[in-house]
Amino acid sequence: RINPKLFADTYLGHLSNSEDSYESSLYEELQRLQPLPILKPNRKLFESAKCHAVESGLSGYVGHTRGKCSRYFMGECCQYGLSGALDIVTALLIDQGVPSLGHREICLGNYTELGVSIQPHKSYGVNAVLDFY
Repeated sequence: RINPKLFADTYLGHLSNSEDSYESSLYEELQRLQPLPILKPNRKLFESAKCHAVESGLSGYVGHTRGKCSRYFMGECCQYGLSGALDIVTALLIDQGVPSLGHREICLGNYTELGVSIQPHKSYGVNAVLDFY
């Protein structure tokens, strides 16, 4: 977020000539994007993300609807099956198959605080929840 062009060139250079529109559009967007503020950690957002990740993982649920977990966030991204931070962020930024690019918009949005939790998932092995404010 603080240097989108450097991030794209360092980690996503292989996407620059991709024939996949999701991949190439991400690379192009990061080349043009102005720096964004660093996301500061927030304990309430972490607790919100953790509750949803644990609850989803135990039941095998996929999505944003919460059962017993309270909702404390303005934007949320959920990702399933990846456990590495760079892999999770890259998948959310590419947002493959999501016409609205909602996860990309949230990750690159005007948020200032973040809480993240990665937990086991019954169906996908692992799930990550990122809650933004």
